[in-house]
Amino acid sequence: MIRITVWNEFKHEQVHEAVRSVYPEGIHNAIAQGLQAEGGLTVRTATLPEPEHGLTQEVLDNTDVLVWWGHMAHHEVDDAIVDRVHQRVLNGMGLVVLHSGHFSKIFKKLMGTGCDLKWREANEKERIWVVDPAHPIAAGLPEYFELKPEEMYGEHFDIPAPDELIFVSWFEGGEVFRSGCTWHRGQGKVFYFRPGHETYPTYFHPHVRRVIANGVKWAAPSGAAKPVRGNHKPLEPINGIEA
Repeated sequence: MIRITVWNEFKHEQVHEAVRSVYPEGIHNAIAQGLQAEGGLTVRTATLPEPEHGLTQEVLDNTDVLVWWGHMAHHEVDDAIVDRVHQRVLNGMGLVVLHSGHFSKIFKKLMGTGCDLKWREANEKERIWVVDPAHPIAAGLPEYFELKPEEMYGEHFDIPAPDELIFVSWFEGGEVFRSGCTWHRGQGKVFYFRPGHETYPTYFHPHVRRVIANGVKWAAPSGAAKPVRGNHKPLEPINGIEA
């Protein structure tokens, strides 16, 4: 079983009726419900107001893939928790970052760039094209699918070149965006997926749920042994040095 933790800052739902009306149980629970419909996954949730943001060392040690949604409270995430998550990713935990999580401390730390972009809220159509149909994150998807309404994100997206580009979005206003990207960091794998503005029911869309489910399966740890680093004795005798 792949062990998933869905993290959400859980702020908008407390103060904005427009968000609460779409996600009355919180964005994290909508995402978790989509994942719970999958076989082979166990899902828990964690939120910013919880002690240690719900991301204790014990929780992270028992998480194979962390799904991250944040927006209005990036600055409230404790740096010590960010460092804890960062180390777990380097040690093999997968990370799936959604929508405005592009500005989260953890994503920017892993990317090493500003992660800024263009944006606009105009209730417009987003057409998401599958540009790597052989990739496992694209499994079960049509050639493209559409979301309306959605928020626009546009290039230039200040990220390092992705290891793999799976989705590209086009918006009604004319912009395009690299909306599905992967990277490897240490032993961990990172997947960024763009859609998910808080006032739209994006996380109930079947294709969006399919992408997130595929993403967590792709990002799950490989099971490979942890590399040994530092000064190392030879495996066979060399120059009189015994193995």
